[in-house]
Amino acid sequence: MKTRITLVFAALLLGFNMSFAQQDEECMTNLTIFTDYYKSKKYDEAYSPWMKVRNKCPKFNRAIYAYGKNILNHKIENSTGAEKVGYINDLMKLWDESVVHFPSNYTAGEVLQDKAELMYDYKKELGLNDKQIYDAFDKLYKTAPEAFTSPRALYIYFSTIVDMHTAGQVPVQDVFNKYDDVSEKIEKEVENYTEKLNPLVEKEEAGTLTGKEPQYKAQYESYLENYDKISGSIDSKLGQLANCENLIPLYKKDFEQNKNNAVWLQRAVNRMYNKECTDDPLYIELVKAYDLAAPSADTKYFVASLLFKEGKTKEANDYLDQAYNLEKDPLKKAKRAYDIGKSMQKKGNYSGARSYYRKALELSPSMGKAYTAIAIMYGNSANDCGKDIFHKRAVYWLAAAEARKAARVDANLASYANGLAESYEAKAPTKSMIFTEGNAGQTINIGCWINASVTVPKL
Repeated sequence: MKTRITLVFAALLLGFNMSFAQQDEECMTNLTIFTDYYKSKKYDEAYSPWMKVRNKCPKFNRAIYAYGKNILNHKIENSTGAEKVGYINDLMKLWDESVVHFPSNYTAGEVLQDKAELMYDYKKELGLNDKQIYDAFDKLYKTAPEAFTSPRALYIYFSTIVDMHTAGQVPVQDVFNKYDDVSEKIEKEVENYTEKLNPLVEKEEAGTLTGKEPQYKAQYESYLENYDKISGSIDSKLGQLANCENLIPLYKKDFEQNKNNAVWLQRAVNRMYNKECTDDPLYIELVKAYDLAAPSADTKYFVASLLFKEGKTKEANDYLDQAYNLEKDPLKKAKRAYDIGKSMQKKGNYSGARSYYRKALELSPSMGKAYTAIAIMYGNSANDCGKDIFHKRAVYWLAAAEARKAARVDANLASYANGLAESYEAKAPTKSMIFTEGNAGQTINIGCWINASVTVPKL
């Protein structure tokens, strides 16, 4: 028995940090027993020996906390009434203990996030109201924002304050403020994971990914996909609260006291721009005040939008260039380049748009949506950029190639981008057309704003 205990104990050391102070054979024996049961998913049988180790030797092995979470979750899921509540509370207690006994492995912020989500999941059983749930997440946001990274937790945080407003508990301005807080937090997390993803995308394109890098790449892409979904869900939850009918009178009422408040102006301008409330004279006042209070890449971009509306295209484009040049952070600069490209694309300036989309890709190689935007502009220009039917349809090869690039660098866009590529490939010259032209394998030039060449496929 002692030999077996020693072997299992040694194996555990590979996976968990170990404190050797005052170990005794009883703890070692129970550790072995509950670990065996745990690995066989016999959580009920694991519970008793696990509790013995937890109570007698709380610093004995990190498995107490790593495995304990699932053991207690099993108990919660398979119990009812007061017993269920007891296990829920004990899981929260276990998380608190993990920070005390293994502070290098668990942080107070992570525990706050886990506890807040657990409270939400068992809100009914614990007899909690929206305010109590909101306060749990708000404590996390205010005391440990660096640990507030769960896309689901961020959504619950915002969703709860909307529900509180619906119940007449908080004013709409509080909802807008929290929307901005959560949106900015999501943006920071997206920048963080994009920064990690970009070099891996470049390595994948070069065929030089090694070791666990493909696994890390998939993890970062998964996080980015989840943040994208949550952003959409948050916008949906905000819904009609942020329509122009509500925003304009609210900002009119508060404008005078906030006309020098750069943060308030930034959020007001952003929201009115995103909700397309730009026809109201208040929007012009807000943009001008924002540019006076804190000139920046942001303000120049919004001033450009005003100039476009006034038909001052050249001045507007100058301001867009200023907006791009003033941005210093590479990822924010990439986003700014994409936004400028999108603005130019809407105005029909495809050449200028492509230039900015390419700048965005230089700064952020994983930005697949810039490739799809170029693909769509190519596809829309097919009839205008070819000297004959063959060359017109050859434009679709260029469009398809851009869409395929998007699929390669952005896994979350792959399905859409590949579908886009297939639709363009179906419109490209057929084999019989290539045979008739007699130009298989040759490079042909496409004119107009595209000004690019494409190789005709070999038959």
